[in-house]
Amino acid sequence: MPIYRNRFMQINQYLILSALVFICFSVNAQTTYIPLGSKEYNLIDRLEIKTRMDGLTFSQVKPYARRSVIQNAEMIDSILQTNPNYADITAIDRENMQHLFMNNSEWSKSRDFYKSRKPIFGENGIYKTKGNLLEVNKGDLFLAINPVVYFTAGKENNNDKILYQNTRGITARGMISRRLGFNAYFTDNQERDPLYVQSWISQNLAVPGAGNYKTTAYGITGGVADYFDARGSVTWNVAKYVDMQFGFDKNFIGNGFRSLYLSDFSNNATFLKINTKIWKFNYENLFFELYDKHDPSGGTIFPKKYARVNYLNINANKWLNLGVFESVVFGRQNHFDIQYMIPVMFIRPAESNLGSGDNSMVGFDAKANIAGKFQLYSQVLFDELKVKDWLSKNGWWANKQGYQFGVKYIDALGVKNLDLQGEVNFVRPYTYQHFDSVSSYTHYNQPLAHPLGANFKEFIGIAKWQPAQKLYIQITGMHYMQGLDSGGINFGSQPLELYTNRPYENGIIKDYGYRIGDGLKVNTNIVQGIISYEFKENMFVDLTGFYRNYKVENAEAQNTTTVSLSFRWNIGRREFMF
Repeated sequence: MPIYRNRFMQINQYLILSALVFICFSVNAQTTYIPLGSKEYNLIDRLEIKTRMDGLTFSQVKPYARRSVIQNAEMIDSILQTNPNYADITAIDRENMQHLFMNNSEWSKSRDFYKSRKPIFGENGIYKTKGNLLEVNKGDLFLAINPVVYFTAGKENNNDKILYQNTRGITARGMISRRLGFNAYFTDNQERDPLYVQSWISQNLAVPGAGNYKTTAYGITGGVADYFDARGSVTWNVAKYVDMQFGFDKNFIGNGFRSLYLSDFSNNATFLKINTKIWKFNYENLFFELYDKHDPSGGTIFPKKYARVNYLNINANKWLNLGVFESVVFGRQNHFDIQYMIPVMFIRPAESNLGSGDNSMVGFDAKANIAGKFQLYSQVLFDELKVKDWLSKNGWWANKQGYQFGVKYIDALGVKNLDLQGEVNFVRPYTYQHFDSVSSYTHYNQPLAHPLGANFKEFIGIAKWQPAQKLYIQITGMHYMQGLDSGGINFGSQPLELYTNRPYENGIIKDYGYRIGDGLKVNTNIVQGIISYEFKENMFVDLTGFYRNYKVENAEAQNTTTVSLSFRWNIGRREFMF
């Protein structure tokens, strides 16, 4: 009987999802999304801070919808044409805006700037527009197809093998009758990463940001990770203020370099997204199918788990934005609990009726754009909180919280297009963990939020400078202190571990006295410098220098130094900042 019940519940889920999809086809104009890591993100940050335009201040929710970004950017462009003093938009910003329009031409009004003077193979050939290898924009069909290429060669100290990345693939996006949007991305990848990343892959049985990989009896052969990266989604605009997306990709919530809520560090995930934007409110609902802890060499179907994320943010006024976050991760055999499909925040009664102890978290964030130059941002995450013990600072184990504070300073020190950013992150031990590893805040053996997991303090500084239209320079410095597990004892750093496996004191499990850094203490310093030159649209050459000093207490420091040269085309940089 339970078998038939499970099958019946599965059929009901698919019927409900199919009904949602069917309903969505009675729609208005829809949108696709700008991929995470695209060059446009820095420009959008700058425009938001300088103009404080309402439509851009919901920038915590990523990736950005092309339609919304272009509508707001064109409004800024129109205002500047009649009032050049509207905002301090630099000449490079103006040029970057033209490239923003060109790379999202399905939503942009003017197309003269985008047309190639001499298309390859004539007017019906390729590169008819500067932004896309193949573009079709006729009647009810828009289609853009581009190659994806990433070649890197590098050298690491204390490693006689060449580091490299070899990525080849294709990406496509389009619209049909402005009712259905779609995007697809597929790459085949082989990479030999620095030794510390190879060690991370071996320990976590996953490639950072990519998850599963091809294995042999010896794991990754010769230090080379071989994997596919496939993504895709379809989108609809359900009503004037409601967008929906169903796909397999990444999502991000936050304004910082890191996110304590949801980041793009782990593998792609199957998701259904509902985004409602009306007046001063933006409300996002995300429903995920995730993968539990697994061994990629096992040859079996990976066990599944599920998550629901709700995020509401509000423009309190022209310069202040406030947000509320909620998530729950849960494991069920062969099915998703339909109660969690209700897109309303804080439905704890529904969870209680299920008789479960699912892993829930809440958070609050704020962002302030000040004087056209600065952005202050923060996130506060509560996995569990007991106010009495929190105020007494007695280190109760279940006071599991994370804090982020950051600032962005654009056109810093009077230097045009020089942007500085500082950020600090603190996450207490056992945050993101649960008494059941299925309900941990993880996916494909990787954290869903911060790459370090928990039990750490982190300090980040970033300088970005675009001195000329095609030249980009970035320097990133980072220091973190973390307490690692030791001797088979869980000190709270690894989200996949069970928080019931804590240290013992006087023969019983210790409940108090936990501090960030407990366990095997490690201090890490990272410095990375990148010079990028864009010699054709979305075609970059990167020269990268990287240094990492990793020091475990009572052990010799491990130093990593790499120098690499990369060629990439229609893809963001791949980085290992942990």
